[in-house]
Amino acid sequence: MKNVRFVGLDVHAETIAVAVAEPNGEVRSLGIIPNRAESIGRLMRKLGKPEQLRVCYEAGPTGYVLYWQLSELGVKCEVVAPTLVPVKAGDRVKTDRRDAEKLARLFRAGELTSIRVPTEVEEALRDLIRCREDGREDVLRQRHRLLKFLLRHGRVFRETKHWTLDHWRWLRGQRFEQPLAQTVFTEYLSALEKSLERVKTLDQDIASEATRAPYKELVGRLRCLRGIDTLSAMALIAEICDFDRFEHPRELMAYLGLVPSERSSGGKQRRGGITKTGNAHLRRVIVEAAWAYQFRAWLGGYLLRRQTGLSQEVRDIAWKAQNRLHLRYRKFLARGKNKPQIVTAVGRELLGFIWAIGVKVEAEQQRIAA
Repeated sequence: MKNVRFVGLDVHAETIAVAVAEPNGEVRSLGIIPNRAESIGRLMRKLGKPEQLRVCYEAGPTGYVLYWQLSELGVKCEVVAPTLVPVKAGDRVKTDRRDAEKLARLFRAGELTSIRVPTEVEEALRDLIRCREDGREDVLRQRHRLLKFLLRHGRVFRETKHWTLDHWRWLRGQRFEQPLAQTVFTEYLSALEKSLERVKTLDQDIASEATRAPYKELVGRLRCLRGIDTLSAMALIAEICDFDRFEHPRELMAYLGLVPSERSSGGKQRRGGITKTGNAHLRRVIVEAAWAYQFRAWLGGYLLRRQTGLSQEVRDIAWKAQNRLHLRYRKFLARGKNKPQIVTAVGRELLGFIWAIGVKVEAEQQRIAA
């Protein structure tokens, strides 16, 4: 390590600010280069041999392309969590050059927290899952626009719930005397129908991918848990990637920001709401799944069919989860906790059962591969 040079990169869409921490303690800026593959290659060759370089940059909107480029060059690179980079109190000057120098200095000192970089295949699956999530958000917005437009014109559906077959027939039968109002209504309704069709297509793509290796086995076992179906199981796989990188389920809970925040000093201990750090996409999936445990433990119908053909060990884990989490829900409710708080606490414990199944499946897959 005496000859290793630590390189900090502040990466943007068009430029990269570069700084290097020398073995003798000097930290200096090397300027700014274009964010191009050929420029990055020239920089690495100029800095030294690949085995003598350690490079880091912050995770951000530019993704992991730079990491993959440096890996192809044989350079060891780490992508660091930007929210966990230490910040000096009172520092009010922020530039690309200073950011690169800070990364190089902290990287050499071992003060940065690296993230797990997904492979290109894992990143593609994650993009598919998040594309579907974006589609659902578009559907929600377009439903609101359509209903608020109808409300402004005094058109309110009161017969049954919204978005039932009767509601859709009522929507498609609406007509306006003003041509411009009819044009607006037609555009809103058409946009909603297209978004729904888009989400349906994405759902089919995800379901098809779930039937293939290496996802099939893990998806099948995760679906044993109440509240977890194909889409949520695939979201778990896409966002977590490797369950066994968490040595204990508490680490997974902290990764999703589902552990209580704490500000303790001396003899005082203060705990607040959940930290909400880490992966917000997956946190939403877990909290939505946790609502299923407000109901008493039950096994039948669709849930029973999902468990057909699976090992008794996995089925026992799923049944234990139902009993324990429902009991926790009832106890919190009896203590006067509000339901969002209860569901969040139940979701945190649900992660423990998900971790147990995920680690078991990955261990079996590794034994088969060996």
